[in-house]
Amino acid sequence: SSGINAEYGASLIPTPRLHFLMTGYTPLTLDHKISNVRKTTVLDVMRRLLQPKNIMVSTPKDRRHNHCYVSILNIIQGEVDPTQVHKSLQRIRERKLANFIPWGPASIQVALSKKSPYIQTAHRVSGLMLANHTSISSLFSKTLQQYDRLKARGAFLEQFKKEKMFSESLDEFDNAREVVQQLIDEYQAATQVDYKMYSGVPQESAKSAE
Repeated sequence: SSGINAEYGASLIPTPRLHFLMTGYTPLTLDHKISNVRKTTVLDVMRRLLQPKNIMVSTPKDRRHNHCYVSILNIIQGEVDPTQVHKSLQRIRERKLANFIPWGPASIQVALSKKSPYIQTAHRVSGLMLANHTSISSLFSKTLQQYDRLKARGAFLEQFKKEKMFSESLDEFDNAREVVQQLIDEYQAATQVDYKMYSGVPQESAKSAE
């Protein structure tokens, strides 16, 4: 329901700008004929959801920033005992399988869901993950790099100049680029312990304002 969505959405997105979520799913299977139900445990599912190969967004490694999870919601579907969830969360915490932001709660939210009686699956338990991770900023960085190369060559600009809103100026492009850059800066700032003090104003701009 919309109420439930709003509740989980509020916890997944602690600040307005950090709202780009990744998804993960396990187990992925191409089996069309269901011969037997495989014994997949809750711990198996929750552990696999944290593995890059099961996340639907591919982000390159960035050694300059200690990227981490802002929040995680796992929706576990199937025959699940709540005590299994508690034990699985404890094991994940003990093994430090997920790195979280230093300024917020380091916890994985879990919602339980029953299996559909209309869809046969080969697994007793499956999982869907919605995650807010700071490494998503690397995708925006790559987009800006591609944009800068195209802009430097003047590629496609003549086509835009034929439109009324771009006939006199292409400032809209520069403004849009600045918005994306601010988003990247904020995701990178979110990896730091002092993020709550982050104003979004670059240091050079802040000094000039003084």
